[in-house]
Amino acid sequence: MMNKLFKFLNNYKNAEITVCKRCIYDSRIPRISFDNEGICDYCRQYDQMMEEYPIGQEGEKIIAQEVEQAKDDGRGKPYDIVIGVSGGADSSYMLHLAKKKYGLRVLAAHFDNTYNSRIAVENIDAVLDKLEIDLYTHVVDNIQFQRIYKSFFKASVPEIDTPTDLALATVLYDAAEKYGIKHIWEGHSFRTEGISPAGWFYMDAMYIKRIHEKYGDGNLGNLPVLWLDKWIKWITEDKIKKFRPLYYLDYNKEENKKMLAERYDWQWYGGHHMENRTAYFVNNYYLPNKFGIDLRYSEFSALIRAGMMQRDEALKKIKEKKVFDNDILEEIKKRCEISDFEWNEIMEKPPSHYTEHETYKKTFEEREAFFYKLYQEGYVTKSFYYKFCVLKD
Repeated sequence: MMNKLFKFLNNYKNAEITVCKRCIYDSRIPRISFDNEGICDYCRQYDQMMEEYPIGQEGEKIIAQEVEQAKDDGRGKPYDIVIGVSGGADSSYMLHLAKKKYGLRVLAAHFDNTYNSRIAVENIDAVLDKLEIDLYTHVVDNIQFQRIYKSFFKASVPEIDTPTDLALATVLYDAAEKYGIKHIWEGHSFRTEGISPAGWFYMDAMYIKRIHEKYGDGNLGNLPVLWLDKWIKWITEDKIKKFRPLYYLDYNKEENKKMLAERYDWQWYGGHHMENRTAYFVNNYYLPNKFGIDLRYSEFSALIRAGMMQRDEALKKIKEKKVFDNDILEEIKKRCEISDFEWNEIMEKPPSHYTEHETYKKTFEEREAFFYKLYQEGYVTKSFYYKFCVLKD
């Protein structure tokens, strides 16, 4: 029987396309709907978020309250907050913002999946050195990580970067627990990065475990894994909160990239998520070619809604083929011990949907009221609550 994602992708390719009259999301986007004005529900969701997360004086007031609380909670401890760093624009700016503007004592945390670009490493070193910020790093076991990565290829799922994404989240909590930090600051902005369609990706720790048990040796090695019971403990007992200050700021990424270059010798790495070679591979090659997923739809639509890009320009740029360095594909095949024949099989295999594998999803749905309370108290994001607890499969 044709699986869910394969069926969806066939419909995606054969659909009569309706395009939102405000952004460039269209009827091929999962779970999308359009109102009688031709505006998609993702744009309406953006408008709701603009009200919920105000900028200007009101936004600054909210940030000031968070800063004061972080300083209070940090008394007698070496740090006030922890910030994840990748060498990218957003995380680098977050370090500058937290220390220079708000006077916070910052601990930077990094998960090294052994695929960092040279520029990313240099950016991390340069910014941390000039800001005099300490770094907490977890380097994954290279051999075991390749085996986990290969399992996700063999599973034929789009969430190929899930082990890396969840490992970084886990490292942030690990660092916070070790130093008694109560606040994690994240450098995400829905105004510049967009609202990812709920049907594109899913991730949780059980998903990683089951995929690697089915398609690999089941050994996760020293990969940091965000197990549900441990995560709940960090939230309910240790009271570690997440906060996204860029939600409350008029954040212009292009202007801040110039500032970072001038003040910290920071270097641009060529494109969104291209500071890490696996992220670059996934976004510029694997997702578009195997699953028909182009993350520029989310990015460009966000910039249109925020008034940072013209819709006509976005419609033109989205037709341009993504740049890709084929040497990265060869590196991944070599490190994961995938032959050319195996790779062709991987690319031709029908896509699999996360619902075909065991996950925590039903648990999240059953405990919706609990997670709604955590969202209200600032321990989980609204996007997590909506995507994992409210939306049903």
